[in-house]
Amino acid sequence: MTTVRQRRGGRVTEGSEDQSSEEKNVKSDGKVLSDHTGGKLWNILSLTLGGIVAIGLGLLTSFYVATLHENDLWFSNIKEVEREISFRTECGLYYSYYKQMIQASTIQQGLHGLVYDNKTESVRTINILERMNVYQEVFLSILYRILPIQQYLEPVYFYIYTLFGLQAVYVFALYVTSWLLSGTWLSGLLAACWYITNRIDTTRVEFTIPLRENWALPFFAIQIAAITYLLRTHLQPAQERLTLLAVFIATFLFSLTWQFNQFMMLIQALALFILDCFDMLPTAKVIWLYIIQISGLLLVCVLQFFNSMILGSLLISFNASVLIARTIQKNLKKGNLFNRLGKLILHVLLVSSLTLLVNKFIKKSLNLESDEHIFKFLKAKFGFGSTRDFDANLYLCEEAFGLLPLNTFSRLSDTLLFYVYIFSLFPLTVAALVVAFRNLSGSNQIQEKAEEYTITLKPDAAYNLIHTVLFGCLALSTMRMKYLWTSHMCVFASFGLCSTEVWRLILECVHLYTSQRFWPGIMDELSELREFYDPDTVELMNWIKSNTPNTAVFAGSMQLLAGVKLCTGRTLTNHPHYEDKHLRERTKQIYQIYAKRSPEDVYRILRSFGTDYVILEDSICYERRHSRGCRLRDLLDTANGHVPKFHVLLDINKKQTILRQSV
Repeated sequence: MTTVRQRRGGRVTEGSEDQSSEEKNVKSDGKVLSDHTGGKLWNILSLTLGGIVAIGLGLLTSFYVATLHENDLWFSNIKEVEREISFRTECGLYYSYYKQMIQASTIQQGLHGLVYDNKTESVRTINILERMNVYQEVFLSILYRILPIQQYLEPVYFYIYTLFGLQAVYVFALYVTSWLLSGTWLSGLLAACWYITNRIDTTRVEFTIPLRENWALPFFAIQIAAITYLLRTHLQPAQERLTLLAVFIATFLFSLTWQFNQFMMLIQALALFILDCFDMLPTAKVIWLYIIQISGLLLVCVLQFFNSMILGSLLISFNASVLIARTIQKNLKKGNLFNRLGKLILHVLLVSSLTLLVNKFIKKSLNLESDEHIFKFLKAKFGFGSTRDFDANLYLCEEAFGLLPLNTFSRLSDTLLFYVYIFSLFPLTVAALVVAFRNLSGSNQIQEKAEEYTITLKPDAAYNLIHTVLFGCLALSTMRMKYLWTSHMCVFASFGLCSTEVWRLILECVHLYTSQRFWPGIMDELSELREFYDPDTVELMNWIKSNTPNTAVFAGSMQLLAGVKLCTGRTLTNHPHYEDKHLRERTKQIYQIYAKRSPEDVYRILRSFGTDYVILEDSICYERRHSRGCRLRDLLDTANGHVPKFHVLLDINKKQTILRQSV
């Protein structure tokens, strides 16, 4: 069992710019030139100071999480095998490909080993670059090999420092987004401070370093910042083109580094669709964003050897359907209230129907089943009938895929973030509803006096509003996705607090309160020194390396086998990268070692995958983490139709004895 403990012994040795469109130039007698020069100088100073603060806070965040990681595991002191074991489950699997590329005699040989991999899944050769999002590991390993740093920096440190460095990019992007929305870099400062003080709920990079989201979310934040700038009014054509390029690059990198990119961008596309329907965004820019999403995803598809999961994604089907529907319904935004409502309902129905038809056609034509487990999980999660499906129940029983715990709001309230977020959300939501109704009814005020009282909502603010609402719904339904919401919550709350002059005093008070209250806690975290400690797993890995041939095939839990591949290089029967139907079925078969099956059946199944060794874990045999019905053995017996759930405990205990004797 993995723990962290207090350190005991000595070292172990082993071989934006401000929104100038809103500024007023005072042009009075004899002062035009001086006022213009003074205003320009002030803008330059403000931009410079704000940029320095943004970079400083980003670097501070990187140093902070790196220090927490070192303090928690004593990473610089522990053995290499312990460092690798600390990359748990799929993290270890991803890091193993970086290690494989580093250890290859040449870059070409390393790439060949990834394209024709026969050690990740026994008796099967797979293309790792097609199946998994590991181009970042490939790029990083090549960079490490060509840079003259091998004598000064170990490969593992080059890897983790890169991830911690991306946190600086992440915080910088959040800072810039808040600055763009509010027009003051003080808002960005507050957003960054909230991100740091709410670290438990905004990031988990310090203990899940190689996780795909830690690579992807900084690029997603850059994309949101670029979209926020793109939606500003009065952009010059050159500025617009450069911003569109930035959006495309960020979208491409986000898509390349995370297999769940299509689902996140689908929510983003839904946000654009809703706002466009209510005429709250410039249509031309929305169309460009649809095209960028499709082109970025298709480019990733090409790099991943035409990955079937990408081709069959709902995002491509949805965006294509929206573009087709817009060509069919050309006069969507003309007419009175009831006329437009009718057109809008028809438009939504047309887009929905086209999306389902296009997606069904693509999947049927290409025989795609890579993401069916996700839809089974969603169906079961939201109560559309009970399921005996093993994969769906495996997700349902994991806490990370459950509802967002209520204590999250308590922690976010301790820093005042949640209170300010709700305070900002309410008036902006009301403003959005008023603007949407006015746009639908076509009742734009034409009298100069009336226009002074008209409620308005800028396109960039409208986008960030619907973005935070939709991703908030996602986080509430699935705890693992909260990091997409809480980081943007920092941006949105600071924007709501700092967007007017009235709230500057409140900003100073809140900032002072937050710093004074949480500074001691941050310093305590930095001063607490602990150590990674997992002697059983270290002993297991050393035993495997010393007592089994290099060609040995191992079966066991997905989580542990990822560590086996990383630490020993042995061949696996299954692994944690679950986005493949064949692998999901294989994993279910391997897990029959914990089910109510005869020893003969278990032996036959294991040998069919070329298994030489089986790793049985007490933590699964005598599982206490999950309640009855959610333990792995319960899920297997339910899927096999062997016993009712209320009889599982007795039968499984009997069967466990048989299994242990047979092994």
